[in-house]
Amino acid sequence: MALSLRFYGVFVVLLVSLLVSKASSTSHHEHHHHHHQLKSLHFALFQHETINRTGYIVVNGVGGAGISQTTTPFGTVFVFQDPMTVTANRSSKLVGIAQGTSVTSSLDGLQSISVAKITLRLKHHSGSVSIVGGTHNVKPSDHPVVGGTGDFLFVQGYVTSSPVNLKGLTVVYKIEFHLYWPPYATQGS
Repeated sequence: MALSLRFYGVFVVLLVSLLVSKASSTSHHEHHHHHHQLKSLHFALFQHETINRTGYIVVNGVGGAGISQTTTPFGTVFVFQDPMTVTANRSSKLVGIAQGTSVTSSLDGLQSISVAKITLRLKHHSGSVSIVGGTHNVKPSDHPVVGGTGDFLFVQGYVTSSPVNLKGLTVVYKIEFHLYWPPYATQGS
């Protein structure tokens, strides 16, 4: 009799474990299903940086390359507050401001570590996107999105910066946004 009660107890525990496991896998499947409806936004803007007007060297670097349209000495600290427009033409519609800083991190003067907050006022979205990462002055560079505010709260993704025009007093970069919201950020919408 004691053996059959023990067997019955083990059977009940296994049955309950199986049911709990099945319920857990069902809720996990439902959670995974939300990933198929990930909200995303992709667009491009143009950043216009004018030396000694929207961008300034605040600390001179210590050596390496000299100052040019594409290089600054190693250790140079540069700050900027650049307009963002819908086309490469500076007089096109202003839809944002890029504010940030970069520190020249290579001896050839072509690479830096950049941090920026891009405040956007688009047709259907307003708020800011914050990015950080390495920038190559003459090649496309990807920067991870580390956060956002307003309509961009909880946003993830990356921003690609590519030089368009590096000649003259104002340089122009194409900034491509690849933004994604996790499912928990869009549950109410």
